[in-house]
Amino acid sequence: MTAPRARHVIIVGGGASGVLLAHQLLRQPTDDVRVSLIEQRPDIGRGIAYHTGNPDHLLNVRVANMSALPDQPDHFWHWLISRGADAPLCPDPYCFVPRRIFGDYIASLLEQQASDQANIQRLSIVHGRCIAIRERRGDVTASLDDGRQLIGDIVVLATGHDPRANSPGHADPWAAPSAAAIADDATVLILGTGLTMVDYVLSLLRDGHRGPIVAMSRRGLLAKPHRRVDAVHIEEAEVPFGSGIGSLLRWLRGRIDRHIAAGGDWRSVIDGLRPHTQRMWRELPLSSKRRFLEHARAWWDVHRHRMAPQVEVRITEAIYGGRLTPMAAKLISAEPDRTGAIVSYRRRGESRLRRMHVGAIVDCTGIVKDPRATANPAVRSLLELGLARVDPLRIGIETDRNCAIIGHDGVPSRRLYAVGPLTRAAFWEISAIPDIRNQCAELAALLVHSDEGRRLASLARV
Repeated sequence: MTAPRARHVIIVGGGASGVLLAHQLLRQPTDDVRVSLIEQRPDIGRGIAYHTGNPDHLLNVRVANMSALPDQPDHFWHWLISRGADAPLCPDPYCFVPRRIFGDYIASLLEQQASDQANIQRLSIVHGRCIAIRERRGDVTASLDDGRQLIGDIVVLATGHDPRANSPGHADPWAAPSAAAIADDATVLILGTGLTMVDYVLSLLRDGHRGPIVAMSRRGLLAKPHRRVDAVHIEEAEVPFGSGIGSLLRWLRGRIDRHIAAGGDWRSVIDGLRPHTQRMWRELPLSSKRRFLEHARAWWDVHRHRMAPQVEVRITEAIYGGRLTPMAAKLISAEPDRTGAIVSYRRRGESRLRRMHVGAIVDCTGIVKDPRATANPAVRSLLELGLARVDPLRIGIETDRNCAIIGHDGVPSRRLYAVGPLTRAAFWEISAIPDIRNQCAELAALLVHSDEGRRLASLARV
C-alpha cells in the first residue's frame, strides 16, 4: 500500500505572521503536514516591521508580552537573556528592545525547526514573489514571478501590512532618510503623526538632521507613552457586547474614570480590555463600526498603540527643543520646485490656506486602507477571480472566524485562509504579535486536528 502523502500548506509571506504560522504547524504532534513558506525578501521573519537596522526603533510592546508562543509567555524573554552580551541591556521583562532584535528572534524559530532532523523534509523556504493563486477542486496553486508553481492542499495569505506606494517626489518612509538625499537643514514635512512618523523622526535625528520637522495629520494626535502598570482584570460579563459604539465608549470612559479615581492608570483598563476587543468588534453593529472608524479610531489608536518610554523622551525633547512640530492640519496641494516643494495646507478649525516650503515630504500615514488599492499581486488575483472579496468597510478581505477567506459568492473557502493584518475586517485587533500568535496557533490546530483537517487529509491521500 502506498503511504499517504503529507498535506501541503503553502504560506504566502515570510514575515512575522508567516513564520509564526509555519512554526505552529511544525509544532503540531503529527508528521503528515509539510510547509512551504514563500518570501520575496532575502531575510525570513522580518517583513516591514522588523527589518529595520536602526537601534532607536524599539518595540512598542514590552518584552513580557512578545512571546511567539501563547503557551510559553516567557519564551522571548528567555531567548533574549540566553544571548548574553549579544542582547541589549534589558534588566527585566518589562523593557523595550530594538525591533531588529525581535526580528532575529522570529527568524530563530524557523532556524530551530530547520535544524530539527524530523523537519528536514517538512519545511521548504521558497524565495520569490507570489503573483497569483488559483483554487481548484483538488488542490490550490501559487504561481511565482519567475514561472515556478507550487501545488498544495491549502494556501494561507500572511502578507502582513500592505504599505502605500510612494507618491511621486515623496521619500520612502520605510527607508533611511539618507536614501532620499534630504539636505541637513531642510524642512521635512511628514504626513501622519503615528508610530511610523515617530520612527522616521528618530531616523532623521540619528542621521544628524538639523532642519525643522513638521508632522501633520487631521487631528495632530501623538501616540501616548507606556508606563509600568499591569492590566486590570475585566470580566466578560462587564463588557456591553453588542451595544452601539456610543454606549460602548460611555462604558469604557466610566470604567477608566472609576479606576483613576481609585488611584489607577487608564492604561491598565485599555490593556485589560485586550482579551475582549475582537469579540467587541465582531458584535458591533456595522453602522457603529463605520462611526468608530470615522470618529474614534484615531483616539483609540494613540491610547492602544503606545510609545516605549525611551522613545517618548526623545520625541518630547524634539518637540520642546523646536526640532519637531506636530500639527493638526490637512495637506491641500504640493507644487514641486528645484529644492523641494511649496505645500498648501489648512489648519484644523481654520478656513484660510497657509503655505510652506519644504525640502522633502514623507508619507507616514501608514498602510493601504482599502484592499482594492493593494499592490500585492497575490491578493489582487484572488479579488479578480472572485476567490476573495473586500468587506463592506473596505478595511480588509472578508474571512470567517476560522480565518477562511470568503469568496465573491459569500462562501468560506476550504483551501484558502489568511492570518495577520489582512484579516482586520473580521478581527480588528490583529496587527500586534500578542494577537497574531493566538490566531496562528488556533489556525494551525484547526488545520491539523479539526474535522476540516481530517477531510483535507483524506483528500491528500490519493
